[in-house]
Amino acid sequence: MKKILLSSVAFVGLTISAMAADLPSRAAPAPVMAAAPVFTWTGFYVGVNAGYGWNTNDSNRYYDPILGYYGGNHSDGGFVGGAQAGYNFQMSSFVIGAEADIQYADRGRDNGYYGLGYYGHNSSDDWFGTVRARAGFAFDQALIYATGGFAYGDSNGGWTVGGGLEYAFTGNLSAKIEGLYVNLEGNNRNDIYLGYNAGRSNDEFAVVRAGLNYRFGSY
Repeated sequence: MKKILLSSVAFVGLTISAMAADLPSRAAPAPVMAAAPVFTWTGFYVGVNAGYGWNTNDSNRYYDPILGYYGGNHSDGGFVGGAQAGYNFQMSSFVIGAEADIQYADRGRDNGYYGLGYYGHNSSDDWFGTVRARAGFAFDQALIYATGGFAYGDSNGGWTVGGGLEYAFTGNLSAKIEGLYVNLEGNNRNDIYLGYNAGRSNDEFAVVRAGLNYRFGSY
């Protein structure tokens, strides 16, 4: 009887093992991989910049009716630096935005030029600012753009135009190099002896600067 019972248990065990071997195997589920984040230029940013600015007009030379031309001393240019803030919006590869900046500008020109008649007051401000639109094309983390808008300095207004290249090293940190041409309305030049106005001479200068931006809302 004992042999019969042991034989029956062995037979049942072999049968269960054979049935289990015939069942389809169930592999472990594949791990779920998160999709890689897509870089975007959309978002607000703030930053700082530094560079060089130089005068592009020859308005230091005034015509004196007695002596002829007389030119005052001036320095061609110097350090420019400041801060900026703005916003970008990216649509496919096209990026539009707006930026405002305020700059210290040590261009070193004298405000007054004296001859035997003319007193020329051509402001060369030690600061200026701009409010500009930006538009360009993004190549992944590189952005090429044009920019232009309103410029101001002291009590004078004007306009500016330029362009630049910006590259994002991380999702939030980017660096740029940018060039601007700025044209600010100048002040009157008066003849203090003859009593007439010799007209205005605009303050025109160029700026090349490098900047660093911290961008909010990136991936």
